[in-house]
Parts: sequence; C-alpha cells; structure tokens
Amino acid sequence: MGKSLFIAEKPSVAQEFAKALKVNTARKDGYLEGDTVIITWCVGHLVTMSYPEVYDEKYKKWSLATLPFLPEKFLYEVIPGVAKQYKIVSGLLNRSDVETIYVCTDSGREGEYIYRLVEQQAGVDKKSKKRRRVWIDSQTEEEILRGIETAKDLSQYDHLSDAAYLRAKEDYLMGINFSRLLTLKYGNTISNYLNTQYTVISVGRVMTCVLGMIVRREREIRQFVKTPFYRVVSTMEQAGKEFEGEFRAVAGSAYEGSPVLYKENGFKEKEQAQKLIDRLQETQPLQAVVDNVERKKEKKNPPLLFNLAELQNECSRIFKISPDETLRIVQELYEKKLVTYPRTDARVLSTAVAKEVYKNIRGLCSYGPAGNFAAEVLETGSYKGISRTRYVNDKQITDHYAIVPTGQGLGALARIGGNAAGVYELIVKRFLSIFYPAAVYRKINLVTCIGNEKFFSSFKVLEEQGYLKVSGSKSAKDETFDPTLIEALHALKKGSVLTVKKLEIKEGETSPPKRYNSGSMILAMENAGQLIEDEELREQIRGSGIGTSATRAEILKKLIANKYIALNKKTQILTPTLLGEMIFDVVSVSIRSLLNPELTASWEKGLTYVAEGSITSEEYMTKLNQFVKRRTENVLGNNLHYELRNVFDAAAKFYPQKTADNRNNRKTKKNGGE
Repeated sequence: MGKSLFIAEKPSVAQEFAKALKVNTARKDGYLEGDTVIITWCVGHLVTMSYPEVYDEKYKKWSLATLPFLPEKFLYEVIPGVAKQYKIVSGLLNRSDVETIYVCTDSGREGEYIYRLVEQQAGVDKKSKKRRRVWIDSQTEEEILRGIETAKDLSQYDHLSDAAYLRAKEDYLMGINFSRLLTLKYGNTISNYLNTQYTVISVGRVMTCVLGMIVRREREIRQFVKTPFYRVVSTMEQAGKEFEGEFRAVAGSAYEGSPVLYKENGFKEKEQAQKLIDRLQETQPLQAVVDNVERKKEKKNPPLLFNLAELQNECSRIFKISPDETLRIVQELYEKKLVTYPRTDARVLSTAVAKEVYKNIRGLCSYGPAGNFAAEVLETGSYKGISRTRYVNDKQITDHYAIVPTGQGLGALARIGGNAAGVYELIVKRFLSIFYPAAVYRKINLVTCIGNEKFFSSFKVLEEQGYLKVSGSKSAKDETFDPTLIEALHALKKGSVLTVKKLEIKEGETSPPKRYNSGSMILAMENAGQLIEDEELREQIRGSGIGTSATRAEILKKLIANKYIALNKKTQILTPTLLGEMIFDVVSVSIRSLLNPELTASWEKGLTYVAEGSITSEEYMTKLNQFVKRRTENVLGNNLHYELRNVFDAAAKFYPQKTADNRNNRKTKKNGGE
C-alpha cells in the first residue's frame, strides 16, 4: 500500500497536520514519516523565476538595446538559501512509494503557486500519482480533517494556478523591463539633480500606482487654497433648554441662489452674514416659529465582518500599527488556531459555516473580554437566524470567508505579545456583534423660521444599544444629545413659538484632502484608488482593487524601503519623499498608464477572470506582451530630460533641507572635497 505525502507551507503548519492526523511519525531531516503518511514543508518559496542573464549572458549588463525582454518560455530555479529543503521535498514527491500527494500550502493564489513551482521543478510524474488539494479556512483539528476528507483533485485548481503564474510573469516583465528602461533613460537625470552616485528607478505594476496615489494626494493638499465662510446660527430656548439652529438659503429665502453665498449655509463675506443678522433683529421681540418637526427612529446595523483590508484599517486607526504588522499579528493568530484564514477579501460567512457557528461562539464563553456576550448569544439563540441575514452570502466569497475567531486556542493568547491581544479582541467583538440587534436612535429634525428665513436643527439620542453593547464603537456621526433636551423638543409642533436668545456668526473654512494613513491607503487600494469611507458603498465595488489582500501591506513596505515614501510611525501618515516625487514625474511623462489605479485594477481583474476560467492564459499573455512592448518603444522614442528638470524644481521647493544638502554636496565636490 502506497503512502500519502502531505506538503505544507511552513514547518509549524506541518506539525498541526501531524497532530490532526493522529499518526505516529518519526522526525527525519526536513520531514516527518509514519507507516502510511509523510509530512513535509516548503518554508515559503523554494523556487523562483530566473534573472534575464540566465537566458543569455548579454542581459547581465543593462542596455537599452536588449529591451524589451519578452521570453517565449520562462525559466525557473531553486532559491539557493532553501536548496536543501527543496531537495528533500523534491525527493519525497518522486518517491516510488508515494501514491497520493496532498497539497496543504496556504489556500490561495500564492499558496498554489508555491507548490506548483516545486512540482514543476521536481518533474513530478502527474500520471503515476494522485494529487489532492486541501483547502481549509483555519488550522483547527476539525477543519484540517474536513479539508483532507473533502480534498479535490488538484486539476480543479489549474485555473487558479494559471492566474498565479501570470501574476508572477506580469510583475516580472513590468519590473524587469520598465525598471531597466527608465533607469537607463532617466536615472542619471535624477542622480545629477540629487547629486548622488546613481539612481535605480524601481517600477512595479502595483507599487508605482500606489506611489502615484500618495504623490497626487500630497500635491492636491499643496495646491489647496483654504476658503473662509461664515454661518449664521441662532440659539433658541425650549423648556429651559438651549439649542442651536443653522441658517440655510432654501426655497423662499431672500438669499436663494445668491452670489454672496459660499454654500446654502454660509456666506463668502462676514459683512453679508452680519447684514442678515441685522435684518432679522429688526423685529422685536426676537422669536422663532416652528415650521416643521420630523420625529423618527433610526437604526444602525452591526458592520460586516472583517476582511484583511478592513482589519488593517482599524488597527492603523486604533493601535497606530502598519498593515504589515497587522498581517503579521493576524497570521500568528491563525497559526495558533485562534482565528480563520487572514488573507481574505470577503466580509461574510458561508452558509456551511453559519450552520456550525455556535461552536465558535461556545468556545468564546471563557474569553474574558467578551465571554459574557458569547454566553448571552447562546442563551438567546440569536445565532440561529444568522443565515438569513446580510452576514451570510456564498456569492460574496471567492476563496475564503471573513476573518472570525475559531473559539479555540485561547491558551495561546498569553504567549503572544505586542498588540496581538488587542487585535484578537477586535476580531472577537466584531464577530459577536453580528448576533445582536441594530442600535436604535430617536431622531428629531426641526425647522424654525425667523422672519422669512429658515434655520435647521438636528438631534438624536441612543435609545437601544443593540450591538454597540458589544463593540462599544461609535462614529463621529453618532454624536448624541442630552435626553432631557430631546424630551423638551417633543412638546413642539408646527406653529410653536420659541425665544431666540441670540444670533451669531460662526466662522469656518474649507479643509484640504486628508493625507492617506497606512490603513486608509489599504482601503483605497482595495477600492481601485478610491478612499470610500461608507462601508456599504465599499462593498458594492468590492473585487475591483489594486493588488490583493495578501500583497498590499508588502507593497507599502517596499515603497518605504525604497525611500519613495515615508511613514510616520506614531500617526501612520504616509507622505512622499523628494525621490518618490521625482520617480512619479519620470513615470508620468514616460509610462503614465502605470499611475492609473483603474488600469492597475483591471490587470488584477484579468487575473481573476483567468482564475475563473473566463479567459485563457494565452489571451492574457498576448495582452501583457503587447503592453510592455508598446510602452517600451514609446519611451525609447522620446527624450524628456529638459521637461523633467522643470517638474523636479517644482517638487524640490517643498524639500528645502534636502535641496540645501544637495547644493552643499555639489560645492564640496567642486572644491575638491570628497
């Protein structure tokens, strides 16, 4: 009887599979072996794409004459640092007594790619061995056993594998060609300007687009001119309680459509606002008459569950940690069996998981910060109808459902340091909140008239906590007022007369766009370059993002490492560097489409189509090769050094210290210094 070979992505995962299988194994060099099973691991990537010089020695020297580089067949090689483990895995794959191979790398595009590269390099005879794909959402024993039992033939994931290969080829071709092309063409232009020895212009399909978003935002802020405006506000009294109303130039107002207005609720000049007050005060006693009272209840539902982007945004906001650090933490929580698979874009549960969700909740009853909420959910049975809500939707899940606690592994929390406990608590409370009712607000909208001009007031008070009891989170829009004021206002009706205590001018000014922080940048990447704060609107365009949940944090990390952008660790605010702005300008005048978020997102969407089988790899590669060839030929035919000098000057004035250092360096060299 042949043996089954299980291949995990990391040694720790292999250990979990060994525990779940409950078989006696002996520890060998790089694998575990028992009577019927062998368990080994890949330690991440073991095989990678070869550099151009492997194809031909002439490519070792960067030269415009050898571009574009578009190989017909791609070459791969074993990564030297992990060659020993590759040899072990390769040998096991080809062992004659191995009958079935279980692929247990991470359940996603990159995990698929890690295994397929090894299989390809090892020359595995696919006809002589059964190949099964284990697809799991957590590393609990129950989920591992389910994954093994329901493992499908690996061929069913061929389209996903195709997309993985294409993603790598795309990044490789764009990176190799465009980085060499722009470095050779304009690298010296940047070096001469900055007075540095040399400059490599690093270009990436996603990385360059993200740099563009950050630079554009910075330039929008610079170009923004604050505009002051002046609001007229009334202070009124009802039953001993004071409240405010804001003037708006609505239908019937003497100011409707007037050029003196900035917007319907503000004047361009203070003098005009004062004229309105003077006119209204001509009538004494100064009174306001209720024109309309609208009373209603407003419900706010629990937010959808966390996907990786949403979690990274929250952790950036609350803990001031980078997306890369959040991913590291949640990956650790996953490996400790505490949460489900982290690299997911979905924010809902599957129907199958919803049927068993009580197990997750039951396991959380002993979790201190939220155990009482878990117990309450079980006691009320509110989890039973969850499959009929917006929190369960199989159509919104591609590879994995949302990040939720497994209810297991709580003992490991004490051994995880840093912000891990806080991140876990966020995930738990977001999960439990979906089993609670909506928060209910009592809201009053009031319109009052002073003379012929209308003033608007709005109030709301929280009547039922609902899910807020669990999450405790409130947005700025959830500001509530004194309940006694709400009660006083309930006595009002159309025609009621109120005393106006005063009319005053409140000055405001328009605000520039906000800089991206690390969390909002991740959300903007997820939504094709749009920073959409409304949760439901974000869901409507989900799946049109730049990069993937698995790569976005790494992209930001690379931009920071390249010194193209800077990250303020205390605030998590992202800003460009002078070098980053110069790289942006070079790309903008040469391969502008690389800065287009919609275009970059369309490439990612194309990979999704390949994974779904909607288009073929050949179709995608034809489009990719044409794109690289056309853009390369265009750059080779242009010389834009003079234009770049002007835009460099425009950016440099915002970096006076850097510019001064460059001038000093030039003087030192001119005088014979080192």
